[in-house]
Amino acid sequence: MITALGLREPKYLDPLVDYGFKRIFGSEAYKELLIDFLNKLIEDQGKIVSLSYLPPEQLGQKEEDRKAVFDIYCKTDSDKYFIVELQRVRQAYFKDRSIYYSTFPVQTQAIKGKWDFRLNAVYTVAIVDFVLFDNDENYFHDVRLIEGKTGKVFYDKLVYKYLELPKFTKSLEALENDFERWVYLLKTLPKFENRPPELKGKIFDKLFRAAEISQLTPEEMETYKKSITDYADVQNAMLYASEEAMKKGIEKGIEKGRKEGIEKEREEIVINCLTLGIPVEEIAKITKLSPEQIKNLYLFYLK
Repeated sequence: MITALGLREPKYLDPLVDYGFKRIFGSEAYKELLIDFLNKLIEDQGKIVSLSYLPPEQLGQKEEDRKAVFDIYCKTDSDKYFIVELQRVRQAYFKDRSIYYSTFPVQTQAIKGKWDFRLNAVYTVAIVDFVLFDNDENYFHDVRLIEGKTGKVFYDKLVYKYLELPKFTKSLEALENDFERWVYLLKTLPKFENRPPELKGKIFDKLFRAAEISQLTPEEMETYKKSITDYADVQNAMLYASEEAMKKGIEKGIEKGRKEGIEKEREEIVINCLTLGIPVEEIAKITKLSPEQIKNLYLFYLK
């Protein structure tokens, strides 16, 4: 569909906003997608045949304990627990948070009475839209407990998988396997007007069907729009905080780098607002960009 400005409205959901992510990976109707994605992640660590979704909200052992709310929480046919988290906004202690989250499925395995302390494996999968591991060009990380002197794995039933999307830069033509195709789609799905032939196969047939915006009910569409609005609000708040920090000179000597970061956030706000159908005039007021700059940003985004 073409807007009044001659810009194309997205045909497919953005899997990096809350509703899009949970529709693709967290719904019974499309459970096969999560199974395939996780199998590509764990590779030689055992194949998942089926899984069951578990309640995402986990309470502490006592009423006053802090709770955790996962994006997706499930248990496989081989009794492995998986926490799958999407994080787009950088957090100072995100690694700590992922460790903390992993303690909940460990604690729930405790049996009252006689127990030999045997535990089932717990996997924490974190898909992040920022750089988490500095000075490391790898975009995918497999983290385990190791013995410090030998470097050998000490315990293989507590596993952390980190996927850094900004570091994945392969083109469509350069993709070598289905795992890379998954990562590529997570980053680019809303840009496609038609499905490219390079992304063929039964599982991707299902993915494109699940992500087609025209299949959403009016209620689902409202929920999706709210997800985009919520993310845009967070970005806008971060943008304001960054600008205030610059004005006050809190981080002297890195003004240039901060300005570049602010411009990137401003561009993302433009794309999200256009996706929602917000008038260009309103976007111009929010971002202080001209209508022509906004249109050029969107055209560049579609390339």
